[in-house]
Amino acid sequence: MVTALLHGEDLSRNKAIVFVLIAAILWSTSGLFIKIIDLNPFTIAGARGFIAAIFMLIILNKRLNFNWTLPQVAGGFCYAGAMITFVVATVMTTAANAILLQYTMPVFTAIFGLWILKEAVTRFDWVIIAIVIAGMALFFFDELTLDGMWGNLIAILSAVFFALLIIFLRMQKSGSPVETVILGNIITFLVCLPFLIQEPPDSASVLPLLYLGIFQLGLPFAIYSVALKFITAIDAVLIQTIEPLLNPIWVFLIVGEEPGSWAIVGGAIVLITVTIRNVFTNRKTTKKAPT
Repeated sequence: MVTALLHGEDLSRNKAIVFVLIAAILWSTSGLFIKIIDLNPFTIAGARGFIAAIFMLIILNKRLNFNWTLPQVAGGFCYAGAMITFVVATVMTTAANAILLQYTMPVFTAIFGLWILKEAVTRFDWVIIAIVIAGMALFFFDELTLDGMWGNLIAILSAVFFALLIIFLRMQKSGSPVETVILGNIITFLVCLPFLIQEPPDSASVLPLLYLGIFQLGLPFAIYSVALKFITAIDAVLIQTIEPLLNPIWVFLIVGEEPGSWAIVGGAIVLITVTIRNVFTNRKTTKKAPT
């Protein structure tokens, strides 16, 4: 069924929702596998990016449009920045902090949209931004080590990179995100290549890295990008919230890592607020769309 999906089979809404749900669950395993791999985070990010790029080039089996425009190349670099900083943050702080702070990305997207694309930011958006910033601040109330503090800041930087990626994707009027993501994975590999040479993966890390590149990153993005065409934006928004919810649960169940109490409160505020904002924005867009 996955093969048929990737080759353009039409899907019912229910089947498409199942595929997006599968993608979200696979994405949510990133924290667990990053935690159990005993390698430099740059080595992990580089190997994952290389494997994901090769896998996506093989399974998509389509004519890719690398037009090398500024938005496509800049988007690739921003994607690479987001991937690298997320892995580093996950290693340095808790998986919960890394994924939930990264989930603040829509706030930065609104700010960059105002600055770069001249998109209007409503009063509602400013209220959402203020609430999310307050939620972000709570992550720093826990008793963090110096590494944990830096990990939180790097997780926020990952959200900034993701927000810029969204902006550059919007600037590609006739482009698709697939080329930008593949390019971003290649850039990730090239940036991290010195670390891969200095500390190559050992035999114990090969299988976890293959999982990260194929099943956690490459496959879910491929099926998500296709299935997204057959569901509403609100469906996608609600299903995607599964990733930041499950990510720290897998880590707690297998590794035993517990997020701080303030991080749980802050994460709940961020998750609920961003979800409300995304649902509200997509409903508003749907109502304005011509019928």
